[in-house]
Amino acid sequence: GGVRSVLSVCVLTTILGCIFGLKPSCAKEVKSCKGRCFERTFGNCRCDVACVDLGNCCLDYQETCIEPERIWTCSKFRCGEKRLSRSLCSCSDDCRDKGDCCVNYGAVCRGQLSTCPSGATAACHPPRFETPPTLLFSLDGFRAEYLHTWGGLLPVISKLKNCGTYTKNMKPVYPTKTFPNHYSIVTGLYPESHGIIDNKIYDPKMNAFFALRSKEKFNPEWYKGEPIWHTAKYQGLKSGTFFWPGSDVEINGIFPDIYKIYNGSIPFEERILAILKWLQLPKDERPHFYTLYLEEPDSSGHSYGPVSSEVIRALQRVDNMVGMLMDGLQELNLHRCLNLILISDHGMEQGNCKKYVYLNKYLGDVKDIRIVYGPAARLRPSDCREPNQHFKPYLKHFLPKRLHFAKNDRIEPLTFYLDPQWQLALTPSERKDCGIGFHGSDNLLSNMQALFIGYGPGFKHNTEVDAFENIEVYNLMCDLLNLTPAPNNGTHGSLNHLLKNPVYTPKNPKEAHPVVQCPFTRSPRRNLDCSCHPSVLPVVDFEIQLNLTVAEELNKGSNQLYSEALLNTNIVPMYQSFQVIWRYFHGTLLPRYAEERNGVNVVSGPVFDSDYDGCYDSSETLKQNSRLIRNQEILIPTHFFIVLTSCKNTFQTPSQCDDLDSLAFILPHRTDNSESCANGKHESSWVEELLRLHRARIMDVEHITGLSFYQERKEPISDILKLKTHLPTFNQED
Repeated sequence: GGVRSVLSVCVLTTILGCIFGLKPSCAKEVKSCKGRCFERTFGNCRCDVACVDLGNCCLDYQETCIEPERIWTCSKFRCGEKRLSRSLCSCSDDCRDKGDCCVNYGAVCRGQLSTCPSGATAACHPPRFETPPTLLFSLDGFRAEYLHTWGGLLPVISKLKNCGTYTKNMKPVYPTKTFPNHYSIVTGLYPESHGIIDNKIYDPKMNAFFALRSKEKFNPEWYKGEPIWHTAKYQGLKSGTFFWPGSDVEINGIFPDIYKIYNGSIPFEERILAILKWLQLPKDERPHFYTLYLEEPDSSGHSYGPVSSEVIRALQRVDNMVGMLMDGLQELNLHRCLNLILISDHGMEQGNCKKYVYLNKYLGDVKDIRIVYGPAARLRPSDCREPNQHFKPYLKHFLPKRLHFAKNDRIEPLTFYLDPQWQLALTPSERKDCGIGFHGSDNLLSNMQALFIGYGPGFKHNTEVDAFENIEVYNLMCDLLNLTPAPNNGTHGSLNHLLKNPVYTPKNPKEAHPVVQCPFTRSPRRNLDCSCHPSVLPVVDFEIQLNLTVAEELNKGSNQLYSEALLNTNIVPMYQSFQVIWRYFHGTLLPRYAEERNGVNVVSGPVFDSDYDGCYDSSETLKQNSRLIRNQEILIPTHFFIVLTSCKNTFQTPSQCDDLDSLAFILPHRTDNSESCANGKHESSWVEELLRLHRARIMDVEHITGLSFYQERKEPISDILKLKTHLPTFNQED
């Protein structure tokens, strides 16, 4: 009996020692909260809620018990954890059976790392969809340069870039603002066509103001065109949108099948998890097309500027979000099944309080003037006041045609073109914070360029392509979904080189009128402030004769262009002020281009676009805009175009060329050269800059003249379309 008593006392002492910390050896087993969260077990550290007040929590209490309530991913530390009821997701060994794994469970806890797909590994196993779904994922304000500079800090986006199809620069539309560009991406239309011409708009016919924070944003009357979720619905497919400008508006009486009203407070993680859940819906409910939108890095760029530690942190955050999406797709075994388009709407520029123009300095009393301020400012109701002023006022029909920013009543009659990094306001008191990030400038400026990466079974792998415009993305998405696109401003087939198996085969347009020789008549004409040769073209049927051009190959080193190089000034009127530009181009710049490019093919001629819609005028419009001079109707061109074609390989001449290069201009035909503040200046100081500003795509020239170029070329038409839609990016300078 005595032995039993002694034994009982020893056991009791041991238990009490463990409970009250009397025996140090017992405490070694309770230093971690792993598997002990919220249990009232004792030791020299605790893992229940009371430990915070008592100050005796285990060192890993926060990481093990609290963080799972607010993080959406697994870490090596969490793998094999005990399931917690309040966790956002689980990393326990049975989470796949329970269906509550964190999206990166397979990658972190099971070592199932994804590699770039190639060959058989690129296929979707097992086949999950009749048509691979497409996800359009926007990272607002992700400047293309961010990936060039900070790619080493962005492992997920860099991997997608290396594994998929990527362009260093995707060109946004003008103005480079959020709503216009997002809506252009999903409609394939320029802002002048779809109506969302800015983030702030006044419509004189509606007598209404559109703003992002107003209820008017939900009025369908503002939104023209056909967004891709409509195209999908009309052709039997479903769409799910977790935010996208216009997706929460009942455009044409239709919403996407699944949509969310915009609420910027919803965590990024919730948005991604919603997409992953929608992908698991039953077949008859599951969308085929998805959108996803994140406000970063735009928000941080505005607040701190594009070159800031805060933007770098925002970039790392969105990289983690893209990683969460990709991990979630892999966890669902869908990472080879979905076509992902990772995109942004525009870039970001650093603001500077010293680079602000104030209009009251030029106009005096400005009490009754309303300005839409910023880098793409507009005036509602001029000449050069300073030789080096950093803005140019334009009547909208004189703006560079490449901007496609004129044919809409919502665009005010007078607009301002700002130099890079410059902004405009009415007075200093009306400007926004000037030292932070902004966007809205010329869409060819390097800091305005946007992100584009295509990844999935429809895209080529490990491919980098030349820059293109975001209006082409709508047609691309339609091809991925086997949809017939609605009419749009894009050029269908111009992005075939991005696709593994293109579904659309473009064709050259049919010839509407054969090339004709135009007769001449000799009869002197009054000057009319025009410089015209006595040989003029009789106005009989300008819709046919409109397309008369000069086409000549200029060889390298040729000093004389040919007999009467400026033939088209003999057949159409040309203002004396414009002849200064025309002669400097042909006499000075063209020989230089020919020297640099080992010869060029030159096509030039008049343009008639009196209704400034970017398309050649109809017979009726031409008649309405003709001038009666001495009993004869005379048409004065609104612009002149020039197309130069050469070889990318400068060891070849244009006639023997394998790979073409092009340079095109659409120059406004104006009565003076005030646009360039040219008074008293030699042409060498301003003509080349004017040409640069009025660069154009070959496609722009085709639309505005009715011509079709390169019809006889042997290359695939999709390659020719790539050439026709190309525009270079302007390098940023101070």
